[in-house]
Amino acid sequence: MIESVVSTLPLVTAEERAAILSAPRTAQAHRDLLASVPAMNTLQVGGTARAARLPERFTVAAWNVERCLFPEATAAHLAPLKPDVVLLSEVDHGMARTGQRHTTEEVAAALGMGYAFGVEFHELDLGGATERAFCKDDVNARGWHGNAVLSSVPFEKLALIRLDDHGHWFSADERDVDPGQPRLGGRMAIAAVLPGAEGPLCVVSTHLESNADAAHREAQFLILLEAVEAFAPGMPVLIGGDLNTGNHLPPDFDHRRETLFGLGEARGYDWGFTADGPTTRPSLITPHPDRVMTLDWLAGRDLDCLEKGVLPSISQEGTPLSDHDCVWCRAEVGGD
Repeated sequence: MIESVVSTLPLVTAEERAAILSAPRTAQAHRDLLASVPAMNTLQVGGTARAARLPERFTVAAWNVERCLFPEATAAHLAPLKPDVVLLSEVDHGMARTGQRHTTEEVAAALGMGYAFGVEFHELDLGGATERAFCKDDVNARGWHGNAVLSSVPFEKLALIRLDDHGHWFSADERDVDPGQPRLGGRMAIAAVLPGAEGPLCVVSTHLESNADAAHREAQFLILLEAVEAFAPGMPVLIGGDLNTGNHLPPDFDHRRETLFGLGEARGYDWGFTADGPTTRPSLITPHPDRVMTLDWLAGRDLDCLEKGVLPSISQEGTPLSDHDCVWCRAEVGGD
């Protein structure tokens, strides 16, 4: 668990990049590289909170924004929900496919929120084949891709929680991983303690592995739950994000076969904060436009869900902003 924060992420130096590109594609080499790159071991914070504490009843949205091709439209799409907290995954920072923009910072500014951004992957190339049409440059200025927590209130405490370090998208012994997207890093989460009307509570933005089976995701979720308990013991918790449930579960990609749901319930988490229904759709860059899946979830502990829904990711102009819809809930701290 990493609790370091900075206002600006340090760039990967030419020497660091050369070491990454020349390293053997093994799990141990990946662990050594991951530990040696400063930006992979800290969180970037910025933006401005607009309130001192969350209201008694607060709204949380979780959205995989698929690189965040359209930051302004993404923020405008979220605005009618009036979210107090936004849990984002797949946000770019300094990637050619998104115009080298800091997409988290731009969405947070448009919504009037503070943010914490963490690097899931340092991208070593421009991205998948469907994304390259959006690249106007042939290099990434920074190459960061990750998760974020946006908050209307100040962060009391933050942590980056890495869910694997073996180099699932780096090591040569991994199978079924897109060779067009070589990456340093791995799936992760950001946990944030926020001041609430009845005391502090913890929110978590996470993204589990897509190129893996249910057992792999359950192992990642166990790491996450244990880290959250150590980080925010006894606090109310809301976890949200793209859990990739059903991926690599042929032939029907049925999320109900995932074992992580039972693990969460055994630890006191309620999955009823998520509205029923699929959360995927065709987009401008999705490699799997025909799949209809339920990947995105909110789960609460010691909280009550008052309202919940799915916000379709189609803008007012008819543009698909992501291949994921946004899941949201309105919650309050639960009674004893």
